[in-house]
Amino acid sequence: MTRSMVPAIDAHNHLGRWLTDDWCAPDVGRLLGLMGETNLAAIVNLDGRWGVELEANLERYDRAHPGRFVTFCQVDWDLLGEPRGTDALERQLRESAARGARGVKVWKNLGLSVRGRDGSLVRPDAPEVVHLLSVAGELGLPVLIHIADPRAFFDPLDERNERIDELSAMPQWSFADRSRFPSFDELIDSFGRLLSATPGTQYIGAHVGCVAEDLDRVEQLLRDAPNLAVDIAGRLAELGRQPRRFHRLVENHPDRVLFGTDAFPLDEQDLHTHFRFLETDDECFEYAAGEDVPPQGRWAISAADIPRRLLPDLYAGNARRVLGL
Repeated sequence: MTRSMVPAIDAHNHLGRWLTDDWCAPDVGRLLGLMGETNLAAIVNLDGRWGVELEANLERYDRAHPGRFVTFCQVDWDLLGEPRGTDALERQLRESAARGARGVKVWKNLGLSVRGRDGSLVRPDAPEVVHLLSVAGELGLPVLIHIADPRAFFDPLDERNERIDELSAMPQWSFADRSRFPSFDELIDSFGRLLSATPGTQYIGAHVGCVAEDLDRVEQLLRDAPNLAVDIAGRLAELGRQPRRFHRLVENHPDRVLFGTDAFPLDEQDLHTHFRFLETDDECFEYAAGEDVPPQGRWAISAADIPRRLLPDLYAGNARRVLGL
């Protein structure tokens, strides 16, 4: 599968300098060429940050190539540790919207490491978070939110942990210490309360609503929160070992699931694997071709065979509506 069946929007990717020393897409012309070859109409760039960094991303992508890139801002949650931090965050968010940010990215540090003035962890449903993300809704900015991490990251780091290879390489990704971190379920429950407390804000739950391992729970979140959609980014390994259940999720909520990859720097193989997963009924293939040890677990995946009638919305239609494109 070298091209998506219909034009696609990658609703979850990184093109900036937040996660890397330099631009995730060092050659924008080459990226545009790849997009043309694979039928990728647009990419959501989650790396805008704020201030001068947001301006640099908007200049490099959105303004230079209208219609091809959609840059989200972030906010500096560390301001909550300072006096009048909530006011400062609101000013920052409003300024980012005025500059041209098209949405807000909320990362997993909210709930895991961000602390308030009293030194306690700020949970996703804290009053100051509810206030700020309500303002995002007032500004018409969708919020792509990543709460917690794979459930295995919250389990003991031992031979029974199915993500032991990944966590051994990146031990800082383990949140198993309950004296330092909330449990996975506590964070997801807090996420659900945030959704209910901000009904005027449109959310995209990153990584299949942050609960890719339990699609029944994802469906419950979707039923409880009409303002929630989910993307599939970064979770082919998880979805590919429950392809029929994922197929049912898309059938049950055809207007609530968005295509996304979280693959950076983006390359042909990443896109081809995503297209194969969505469009075929192939069984038992690699989700990370060329890797000696698959990064998210030692297993193969099978394809979901999504009905052709649902692919236009999954690939782009839902993203266009949620992002207001």
